Amino acid sequence: MSHVPDAPGEGPFQTERNPRDEAPQFVLPLVVRIERGAPPARTDALETAARAVLVLLGDERALGDGEWAEAVRNWEDARIRKVVRRARGAEWRRAEALPGITVTGKSAEVRVFPPIPLDGWPKDLARLQVSGTDLDDPEPPVAADRAEPVLWLNPELEMSAGKSMAQAGHGAQLAWWALDDEARTAWREAGFPLAVRTADPADWRRLTAGGLPLVRDAGFTEIAPGLTVAVEGGERFAPLGRLPGS
Repeated sequence: MSHVPDAPGEGPFQTERNPRDEAPQFVLPLVVRIERGAPPARTDALETAARAVLVLLGDERALGDGEWAEAVRNWEDARIRKVVRRARGAEWRRAEALPGITVTGKSAEVRVFPPIPLDGWPKDLARLQVSGTDLDDPEPPVAADRAEPVLWLNPELEMSAGKSMAQAGHGAQLAWWALDDEARTAWREAGFPLAVRTADPADWRRLTAGGLPLVRDAGFTEIAPGLTVAVEGGERFAPLGRLPGS
């Protein structure tokens, strides 16, 4: 069964305590490959992580009676947590040996795994570091293709690349939940095109007041509770609505 967006104050990304907190807590692990001397570009890593979340959500193993479906349902019934860790060399090869899906961008590789209990990390993932995912863009990102949805990051926040990857994944998941089956299929068949960009400070208020899907981080790590991502639909894919003049 598909998840539908919650009523205000009841969502999985809300900061207020709600019945989701009483359910067993799960986490979606993502591992980004960062080889020494050849790190991926930051924006590409963010976009690849967002697509990885979508690829897992649309995978037949995560749906219906699939082998990952119960874990996904348990995860969606609680707080939606994602943790990004980094790996290189033998660490990456061990991570790839575990059940999951590797998604490749222009320079980034991200492996997403089915949800696991919050305290039930496989040892080959538990030993990976969360810190050290500070990535840069060699050149400023080009303007987003407006045919694709755009995940707008809050320009007032400073987040590590790993934290930003998790937030982009949250935004992509909200977009997925908001779409009907036909729109999901079209987006999936196109390879989940999307863009992640930092909003212009002058536009952020407009983005967050325009009825778009919004991610509200609970503030467990790095940042205080609050808005992190606004999700604007594309002209061709993920028709979630657009703001006038955009």
